[in-house]
Amino acid sequence: MISFDFEYYKPSTIIEAVKTFGSLSMQGKDPLYYSGGTEIISMARRDDIFTRAVIDIKGIPECNEFRVQTGKLVTGAALTLTQLEEANIFPLLGKAASKAADHTVRNKLTVGGNICGKIIFREAVLPFLLSDSQVVLAGKRGVRVVPINQAFNKTLQLEKGELLVQLLTETSYAHLPYISIKKTKLEKVDYPLVSIDALKKDNKIRIAFSGVCPFPFRSPKIEEDINNTQVPLELRISNAVSHLPAPISNNIEGSAEYREFVLRNTLSEIIKVFERS
Repeated sequence: MISFDFEYYKPSTIIEAVKTFGSLSMQGKDPLYYSGGTEIISMARRDDIFTRAVIDIKGIPECNEFRVQTGKLVTGAALTLTQLEEANIFPLLGKAASKAADHTVRNKLTVGGNICGKIIFREAVLPFLLSDSQVVLAGKRGVRVVPINQAFNKTLQLEKGELLVQLLTETSYAHLPYISIKKTKLEKVDYPLVSIDALKKDNKIRIAFSGVCPFPFRSPKIEEDINNTQVPLELRISNAVSHLPAPISNNIEGSAEYREFVLRNTLSEIIKVFERS
């Protein structure tokens, strides 16, 4: 049960959504955008979040698009992870979506909610980081298109009142060899010890991580280490691990030592598969 009352708004256009957010902010109602609402509801029940108004983006057509246009896959922020998985237009994205939570939650959890959420794993962002996707953002300055590798730094860097509308991905990435691995402590449906997505482009391995550190990331330096075939595999992995952007997570899912053990083994597995292909 949520312990506070809040107002509900469902705009039908991007402009209406942004204006509604601005108006509610001026009234001190601390509005939140939402689509699936899974995280907001869970956090509100624990009193970890508070708002006097929510703005449902599912009524905005652009947020529900899932199509190919002029060589790019357009992925609306309000699409559920189940929709991404079942459509399988971008196989790596579909596989990454299938790893998050269980099927019941994925029926509600949206790609935008997963990427913009406060839960640290945010596994749906990994394929977009690997494929140099762009994000379409809307706010008081209008609509802007930004490379995700610039806009995402630990979290998606949104201005106050800004909304993630879509993600744009070159369709060529949908046909590249890929690997998507999630390692958990006990159950298949659990938060990851290590979740890694990788693909091979121009004979180089691209790799992105969730669960290793307290935020998802892709690191050019780690990719450089992984692709340095002039040194033995073990040393390549050690060099990669030494360039992690933050200390390895140490929590109830697994100790830092165990998580590093799993990370090293998973990296070895991925590299060997790609280098045999």
